[in-house]
Amino acid sequence: MVNFIQETIDEAKKGLSEGGIPIGSILVKDNKIIGRGHNKRVQENNPIVHAEIDCLINAGRIGTYKNTVLYSTLMPCYLCAGAIVQFGIKKVIVGESKTFSGALEFMKSHGVEVIDLNNQECIEMMEKFIDTNPNLWNEDIGEL
Repeated sequence: MVNFIQETIDEAKKGLSEGGIPIGSILVKDNKIIGRGHNKRVQENNPIVHAEIDCLINAGRIGTYKNTVLYSTLMPCYLCAGAIVQFGIKKVIVGESKTFSGALEFMKSHGVEVIDLNNQECIEMMEKFIDTNPNLWNEDIGEL
C-alpha cells in the first residue's frame, strides 16, 4: 500500500527545493493518487497557490469529490478548507497541526472528518522552515 502521507512529504520537499514553502498535498480516490501539489506561492508569485489548491488544480475536473480523501502535510487554512467544503471532500488527513492549527473547526462544522497524524517529520520540517524563514511564513498565513 502506498504511504500517502509520505507522498505529501515528498511534495513538500519538492516545493522547498524550488525555494518555496514546504507544504504538500495529494488527492486520493479508490486508493489511487489522482492529484498532487505543493505550495507554489513563492515560485509563481501567486498568493492563492497553496498546496491543497495546487493539488486540486492538478487533479482536474473529476466530477464528484465525495469519495476522495485529501492528504496534506499541514492542517489546511481557511482558503483551502473552503475549497474542501465547496467540493464536498469528506475526509482530510493531515501530517500535523502543531505549527499551524488552521481551519480544523470550520471543516468539522461542515461535516469533514479530519485526522491529524501528528507526524514528527512534518512537524520538524515546518518548525525548521518557520525558524529559518519567519517573514515568508507569516506572509503565507496572513500575519505579516
